[in-house]
Amino acid sequence: MVIGHECAGIIEETGSEVKDLVPGDRVALEPGIGCWRCDLCKEGRYNICPDMKFFGLPPFHGSLARQIVHPAYLCFKLPDNVSLEEGPLCEPLSVAVHACRRGNISPETNVLVMGAGPIGLVTLLAARAFGAPRVVTVDVDGNRLSVAKELGADGVVEVSTNMQDIPKEVETICNVMGAKVDVSFDCAGLSKTMSTALSVTRAGGKVCLVGLGHNEMTVPLTPAAAREVDVIGVFRYKNTWPLCIELLRSGKIDVKPLITHRFGFSQKEIEEAFETSAGGGNAIKVMFNL
Repeated sequence: MVIGHECAGIIEETGSEVKDLVPGDRVALEPGIGCWRCDLCKEGRYNICPDMKFFGLPPFHGSLARQIVHPAYLCFKLPDNVSLEEGPLCEPLSVAVHACRRGNISPETNVLVMGAGPIGLVTLLAARAFGAPRVVTVDVDGNRLSVAKELGADGVVEVSTNMQDIPKEVETICNVMGAKVDVSFDCAGLSKTMSTALSVTRAGGKVCLVGLGHNEMTVPLTPAAAREVDVIGVFRYKNTWPLCIELLRSGKIDVKPLITHRFGFSQKEIEEAFETSAGGGNAIKVMFNL
């Protein structure tokens, strides 16, 4: 089974009916192919198509390979000032862009991001690009919070993994935000993070569940419902690559600081890359250059 779903490359050959791409074009690839027969696809919500063919999701091979075949309509040209290293980061950035669209982020929306892993960090960047006036990031890892601060978070809060600490942490988050939390993004998907998000978000606000850490969670849903806090699911993305590429081209978002390690594609380097990623530490995005 070949894994991998964040990728960019150079067109080597096209089919006879492909009109918009030619060999030599540099492209970023959207990794999911909808069936375009079901009602969800016809409605434009192909990201939740039950028959989606997605890179690296069994039984479909992923993109960690020297060559792949992919539909032309899912290959997006990269501008001259966007590198082949930045191109693959359109995939995680797409998750964040889709989340911001689902949360209706605007210059009137104060945002809380739970989790400072790769998805949390790109959600911070996307929320800022969508105009959020204040973005606060929460995590258990001080090193990741330092990265969030460098990327533009207005404030950071280091928390514990203890559920009993939620009340005092909610108070701290409110103090750091300095305003009401309009939209929270849970980029971890754990009982603790979701409970915190539901508790800290203002009445009438939104909590977007982006991270899918656990299938089941125990959360204070009834008090949140009594305050009409909307819980919004976020799954992958739809129609996001053009906007992501434009955000990179214009400089409104810079994903280059997220690339912390680079490796070639020999067997030895591949093993080193996976060991680096699994080891955590300061690794955020580990890049293969073929």
